[in-house]
This record gives sequence, C-alpha cells and structure tokens, in this order.
Amino acid sequence: MTYAELSRKLRALGCVLKRQGKGSHEIWHNPSVNRSAVIPNRGGDIPAGTLRAILKQLGVQHEDLDSR
Repeated sequence: MTYAELSRKLRALGCVLKRQGKGSHEIWHNPSVNRSAVIPNRGGDIPAGTLRAILKQLGVQHEDLDSR
C-alpha cells in the first residue's frame, strides 16, 4: 500500500494529519482513541511490518482499513 492510499483510508476512518515530522515523515492522530503514529511519506509501498505497526499505534484494525 502506498502512502497516498493509506492517507486516503485513514482520513475516511477519521484520522487527521497532525503535523510534519522530520524529513519525509508525518505525524497522524486518531482522535477517537487519542493515539498518534509516525508515517513515512515517500515513494513506493509501505512495508507490511511498518503498516502493521502504524495501524497498531493508531488503534485501527486492518479489516477497517480494507473496507475503505
């Protein structure tokens, strides 16, 4: 999954871009569970392990992401 796909799906789930991080990273926040995660914003697919960690940090289930 690319950064563009992930950001579109996270917005649909109610997550918001909080701020720009260092370099090509962004801080995203899930207000429903009050949790944040750092997401890399660069070309190509986000590795599967990194994607799992991002979803866990944001308190989002992978099934919720697939339905969007």
